[in-house]
Amino acid sequence: FFASHIVMTKLQMEAIVPMSMVNFDENQIIANGAKIYDQRAKIEAIADSIVDNGFDLLLFTSSGGSQAMLDPFAFYIRHMSRLPVENVLSANLMTGDCNRITDKTVAFLTSKSGDTAETVKAANWLKEQGVRLFAAVGKENSTLESICDDTIVYGEGRPQELVFYLLIGRILYRSGNFDAYPRFADELKNLAFALAQVRKQADAKCLKYAQDYCKEPYNIWIGSGDLWPTAYSYSMCVLEESQWIRTKSVSSPEFFHGTLELLEDDVCTTLLLTEGPTRAQALTRRSMHCPASAMSSARCSAPLSWRLFCSASARTLRSSRIILWISAAITEKRAIEYETDCIRG
Repeated sequence: FFASHIVMTKLQMEAIVPMSMVNFDENQIIANGAKIYDQRAKIEAIADSIVDNGFDLLLFTSSGGSQAMLDPFAFYIRHMSRLPVENVLSANLMTGDCNRITDKTVAFLTSKSGDTAETVKAANWLKEQGVRLFAAVGKENSTLESICDDTIVYGEGRPQELVFYLLIGRILYRSGNFDAYPRFADELKNLAFALAQVRKQADAKCLKYAQDYCKEPYNIWIGSGDLWPTAYSYSMCVLEESQWIRTKSVSSPEFFHGTLELLEDDVCTTLLLTEGPTRAQALTRRSMHCPASAMSSARCSAPLSWRLFCSASARTLRSSRIILWISAAITEKRAIEYETDCIRG
């Protein structure tokens, strides 16, 4: 996302007829975005302080979907810089999953309630180690806010990621790894409005998706890079926790090492296709060396790219449904091209 800078203005947005999505409030989303963006100066001052004071590790730790929201930022840091970074679930942190913590570590935590038990426990332990703590929370005067050195309250929900786009973007900029940050940050002013339009524009397609596949007994969700946490959290926090739908989430590079064998004519499979550096993991040719027995049973085949993967349904997937969700940054023309390729298959 940091590598793609798209200017979005209200004049460029197509007027959309209001939809009836559950819990969708465009004005609230825009207000949430404004609440966060109005704190840009404070967020950037915190980032500057982190860089000026020095650090030996940037640690992202939280729980559940909150951790999944943080993980892409660790991914961006790894791919855009050589800054030291770790991302660890808070519960795992407490059992020794990070051995690099010192009093020069800076930790980033987030929790909608600000009271998530594992995250609060990790924050208290990190505080004892002399770690500087930054928190993004949804509510004022939370437990997490009382523990942390710096806190941003983002309000009612999305785009809460905006806090970290500004914070981590600024840290990367100050460390000489993201020269385009000033323009990037300026353009983020319209992020909430743009995301609301995406929801409306996608509503009809998503409604049909839900109607067609809501009764599926089993789903596979695939993602890589900055979208792997989304595949993981959507599978766990939405489909499993909220909808009680049995779901398998698997990363794109690991899909071909086992989960491929579960594809049958009645398995619903969804691929999240990133615009980032791991896009090739979904589209690049794969070598799968299969025994003759497997070949004869049409369970797998010789080297395939995703395009061949989709078009070789008779041999590999029989009639499995492959659904591509193109990331928002992709152009409409390219999205149509990919969708058309899959339909042909």
